[in-house]
Amino acid sequence: MKKLTNPIILVALGLFLGIGTSLFMFMQAAAPLVAAAKLTRVKPEHAVIKPEAPWDFWTIEIENLAAELKDAKAGLKKREDEIIAREGRFTAERLELAKQRQQLEALRAEIANTMLSIKDDEMKNMKSLAATYSSLSPKATLAIFKQMDDATVVKLLALMKTDVVSPLFEEMGKQGAADPAFAKRAAQLSEKLRLYQSTKTAGP
Repeated sequence: MKKLTNPIILVALGLFLGIGTSLFMFMQAAAPLVAAAKLTRVKPEHAVIKPEAPWDFWTIEIENLAAELKDAKAGLKKREDEIIAREGRFTAERLELAKQRQQLEALRAEIANTMLSIKDDEMKNMKSLAATYSSLSPKATLAIFKQMDDATVVKLLALMKTDVVSPLFEEMGKQGAADPAFAKRAAQLSEKLRLYQSTKTAGP
């Protein structure tokens, strides 16, 4: 009790109570201002925003996993776009190939028709030549045959009648006696004519 009557202690106690009371009142007055400052504070642009409960256990590992999933999704989207573009190119190429195939078939049919026409015209010409050569003498006909290839000569002989071909081979034999090379060709023409007539007969 004596200590409480000490002036120094009383002064110190008064100061302490005064400061405590002032601090308490200041805290009460400043509390709303602090709360408003927290609400209005601008968050950093790159700050990590933590989710609210129950997802408030956000960690750096989860953040890294989320980034990896985002990159994987972007990669899959890129591959999907590439596959779609590739399928589009394949479809266009298939259509182009089908178009070229149709053109090729049309060209092939046109060539076949042209070849048939050429064969018909060639047959007409060959028959006309055979008739012309049949009216010549064997010597004159053989003189012309010497300037032709064996295939053409065989076709002409095949179109001639037997009574015309026989004198021709007879004349070939006479000329072959003096010319071994011509005798050899006459034998070859005779063999080719036989094979040609056999093939022509067996064809139908």
